Amino acid sequence: MTKLKKLGMTLLFTTTLLAACGGGSNESGGDSEQVVVEFFSQKPEITTQLQDLVDTYTEQNPDVRVNITTVGSGEGSAALQAKFSSGDEPALMMLGGLPEVERYSDSLLDVTELEMTDTVIDGMLEGGTIDGVPLGVPMNIEGFGWMYNKEIFEKAGVNPDDIQSYDDFVTAVETLDSQKEELGIDAVFAFSGAENYIANQFSANFTSPEYDNSILESYSATELNWEYGDQMKKYTDLFNQYNVQPILTIDYSRSVEELFINDAVAMVHQGNWIVPTLNGIDPEFAANKMGILPVFGENDETGKIIAGAPWYIGINKNLDEAVVEEAKAFIDWMYTSEEGKTAIVEEFNFVPAQEGYEVDSISDPVSQQIYQALLDGETGAMTHKQYPDGWFQQVLFPEYQKYLNGDISWEDFEANTSKSFADMR
Repeated sequence: MTKLKKLGMTLLFTTTLLAACGGGSNESGGDSEQVVVEFFSQKPEITTQLQDLVDTYTEQNPDVRVNITTVGSGEGSAALQAKFSSGDEPALMMLGGLPEVERYSDSLLDVTELEMTDTVIDGMLEGGTIDGVPLGVPMNIEGFGWMYNKEIFEKAGVNPDDIQSYDDFVTAVETLDSQKEELGIDAVFAFSGAENYIANQFSANFTSPEYDNSILESYSATELNWEYGDQMKKYTDLFNQYNVQPILTIDYSRSVEELFINDAVAMVHQGNWIVPTLNGIDPEFAANKMGILPVFGENDETGKIIAGAPWYIGINKNLDEAVVEEAKAFIDWMYTSEEGKTAIVEEFNFVPAQEGYEVDSISDPVSQQIYQALLDGETGAMTHKQYPDGWFQQVLFPEYQKYLNGDISWEDFEANTSKSFADMR
């Protein structure tokens, strides 16, 4: 979903011990039987943290063994389907939103049985809910908007707190551009015009209000009418004018790892998932130099960060009762115990999907701001994850690139993408 640095391997398998057959089993071990729970993960970047958490849990619960299998680099969905086809179904599985949740809905447990669901932030169960039944718990929260360099803004005399409207944002951009030489920047923006997922995420700022900021409404929608397309066009024309060029060549690596972190641009459209990448280059950058600004997607005065759960954890209800119970127990422990809650924010560096955390306990200022905005109900929905399968890769992105490059009009962009949306739904 969010794109991290490409891994060297397309397929990464991590297994804590020899995998048992199926999603779990009872195995003889010493004087008692050991319950084996298979956990299918699609996030390679948390492999070590998840393994450490499992080790802590199994030390406290020696009658349980949790085996982790991780498949990353975009191959997770296919690998999970292969497991179900072969009868090797996991007990716990990481699911990438409503399309995957619906695919396995006949196998998934109603998670209202879990203790942890009582503390989930309002609205965050939506992305795992089918026909009114929540079938997955949100693993964590991610949010995105305009990431900005605080030091560059300060040097230019731009106060981010004063940006309360689209016009204020334009004024800030023009102020930054007028001082490029003094600030030592190449351009105001480094929008990644080479990355399809960036165009997809950016579109959510304008499709979320069309679908009443509801994941469920966007998932069931048969049409996209670009009701807020004029706002998207204004932003697109603005950043294209003040972007590092040629914009269609700017990929994630150049935008984030080269230009943004080296103070060569003031802003990128990204999310808090870039924090680990930045920390790996300069641990001080995310902690002290980075902030996030909302996008005024609905109108010129209403700014929102887009935030939600990119992954949901489902529990396979069709396995042995003992395995299901232990799978439930592990997830509850992961999200309600002090050890689990501490690991979520300190080791995983997650924005938690639950209430009850001290905002200051969250790893970096941007993630803290995203968490507070969620608690306050001031975020838009991740509608971009609910588009028809393949639509953003095959239609939205290439059409958006054509507009950025001056090859088509905005009217053509809206007409072409709207028609394809309806056809592919």
